Amino acid sequence: MIDPKPAVPSNESDTSQSGTSAARPAGKKRRFGGTEAQIRSALKFYKLMAYLTGIMLLLLCVELIARYGFGVSLYAGGTDALTGRPFGFGLADSEPKGVIGGVNLSVMVLIVHGWMYVVYLISDFRLWSLMRWPFTKFILLALGGVVPLMSFIVEKKFHAEVEAELAANPQASKRY
Repeated sequence: MIDPKPAVPSNESDTSQSGTSAARPAGKKRRFGGTEAQIRSALKFYKLMAYLTGIMLLLLCVELIARYGFGVSLYAGGTDALTGRPFGFGLADSEPKGVIGGVNLSVMVLIVHGWMYVVYLISDFRLWSLMRWPFTKFILLALGGVVPLMSFIVEKKFHAEVEAELAANPQASKRY
C-alpha cells in the first residue's frame, strides 16, 4: 500500500522569491497574457484614457450642475433669442432656448465623454486581459470612468500594481 504524502510545490524557491505566493496557490507560476512590451503599451494607453476620461467626467459634472442647478448651457455661435444679435461664445438659458442656431457645447461634452468612456472600457479590458486579473478588478477599472475623481485614484493604484507584478515576475511575460 502507498502512503499518502503532503503535496510539496515543485518550485518552492520561485514562490518564496516572488513575494506573491499568498495571492496564488503554492507551486503555480504567475503567467501574463502577453509580453512585457504589450503590457507596458496597454498600461500607457490605459493611463492616457484614465486621465482623459476623468477630465471629461469632471467637465460633465460641471455641465450638469450648470444645466440643472442654474438653467444655463454653454453655446458657441448662433443668434441671441431675446435681442436677435449674433451670439459669440458663453452661457445662455437652456429652457427656453437662449440661443438659436448655435452649437450647444454642453451636449458636445456629453457625447465626447460617452464615446471616450467606451474607449476607456476597451483600454480597461486590454490591460485586464493581459494581466489575467480576476473579474472584480475589471469592475473596479470600469467604475473609474463613472465616479468623479475615481479614475485618477484607480489609475495610480493599478499602475503601481502592474509595475510591481512585472518587477516581481520577470519570467511570467516570456511567452516564446
